[in-house]
Amino acid sequence: MPTITLKNIPNDLYTQLKKAANAHHRSLNSEILYCVERTLGIHKIDTSEYIEVARKLRAMTSQHNLTEQELNDAKNEGRS
Repeated sequence: MPTITLKNIPNDLYTQLKKAANAHHRSLNSEILYCVERTLGIHKIDTSEYIEVARKLRAMTSQHNLTEQELNDAKNEGRS
């Protein structure tokens, strides 16, 4: 697989990419690839893949029913 090196990345752009990568639980490299693919329109959405991921997540969390208080606490966490 080919490799590419990015040079002279402006600090603001680097910071934005790093924040986006953290928010999406991706590495910086994966976030950059995602951005490039999205910009070039080469990443096709496979709905069956998303459905399978959703089913797995649902199965992993099905044993824990969240209360309204837990949901509100999670939504408000970190807000000032």
